[in-house]
Amino acid sequence: MARKTWMRGVLGVLGALVVLAALLVGLGLYLAQQKMQRRVEVAVPAVALRDDAASIERGRYLYASRGCVDCHGANGAGRMFLDDGKGMRIAGPNITTGAQGVVAAYQPQDWVRSIRHGVSPQGRPLMVMPSEDYNRFTDADLASLVAYVRSLPPTAGHGAIVDLPLPVRVLYGLGAIPDAASRIDHTLPPQQPVPEGVTVEHGAYVANMCIGCHGAGLAGGKVPGGPPDWPAAANLTPGEDSAMARYPDAASLAKMFRSGQRPDGQAVQVMPFESLRAMSDTDLNALYLYLKTLPARPKG
Repeated sequence: MARKTWMRGVLGVLGALVVLAALLVGLGLYLAQQKMQRRVEVAVPAVALRDDAASIERGRYLYASRGCVDCHGANGAGRMFLDDGKGMRIAGPNITTGAQGVVAAYQPQDWVRSIRHGVSPQGRPLMVMPSEDYNRFTDADLASLVAYVRSLPPTAGHGAIVDLPLPVRVLYGLGAIPDAASRIDHTLPPQQPVPEGVTVEHGAYVANMCIGCHGAGLAGGKVPGGPPDWPAAANLTPGEDSAMARYPDAASLAKMFRSGQRPDGQAVQVMPFESLRAMSDTDLNALYLYLKTLPARPKG
């Protein structure tokens, strides 16, 4: 009798845990849907559109070196950049004016809202737009990037693809995985320009492109929104667990950016090397200078 009572108790506990887990999953899915459909109110001053040759050329460089090509493709028609074979599929949309393009009706403020704030023209969060990396673009660089994108020939492509497996949607709904729009201080004014050169100040500006993966303090840790099997982002600050110990000078860091390999020949995972290898010597040398000035922080 006692054994049967014990078994009933265990089964009751297990049943309660199953019910609790099901309720938690249901809650997470509900909250995820609410978060995806929420409106993000952002005061967005328009940045004047440009079409001069110098701006387009600057925009071409930013597009190639700041991650845009990895998600939208060299021609801007969209690109599948994550398919883990386990249900997670993410593709950037067509940002030309060709078939399935998403920017044909964009007004000047819509470009600012999408790039700098991670919010669609309709006020919804853009789920995979890494705007935390672009939030600190100067007005001139943002206008140049837009000038280049608007100059792309119309090309048929596809819209955004965001297929998230159930565990990821639940974690997003429960707040364990943030979207870019929730990680940005939308009240910050545009960053003021600094002269381009091999300086700490310019390096700090370049380092904004690292925030999405390495965090605001560049101390690394779990990549927000990344698949579970992605390695943690490296700690770029000084200290015992710093990845920068591998790079005694700017040339060694630049070699890693352009080869995708550490000095010991081991491949670096996850980093967007198609873009990183397009970075100029000026940007890479300035970035190295800036990273060497960071205060030490624990990883993550």
